[in-house]
Amino acid sequence: MDSPLLDKSKAFALQIIRICNEVKVSQRETVLTNQLVRSGTSIGANIREAFYAHGRADFIAKLHIALKECSESEYWLELLIEGGYYPDTDPLEKCIELKKLLISSINTAKKNQSK
Repeated sequence: MDSPLLDKSKAFALQIIRICNEVKVSQRETVLTNQLVRSGTSIGANIREAFYAHGRADFIAKLHIALKECSESEYWLELLIEGGYYPDTDPLEKCIELKKLLISSINTAKKNQSK
């Protein structure tokens, strides 16, 4: 499958895994990182699942789940950054970009559903 959404969500998940491992070792922080690794990797899993949906409504529902996980990841990243555990805002920017792509994809799918 060739999809920018799949590619970006997988790259984001890998970045999140690396960041969480780094913060666990250097900062000895596990509560936030455990939550972030769960939500950050779930985005791509739900997007991938959407591509095998049982129809347009199921596709949209899976993308909505991915959007919720993305929003949750954004929150955990904000806490890590603002709490001083991780200084780089790049993952937060990537998360926001992914969220915008998901919103756009959901809106397009909904528009095409009514045709």
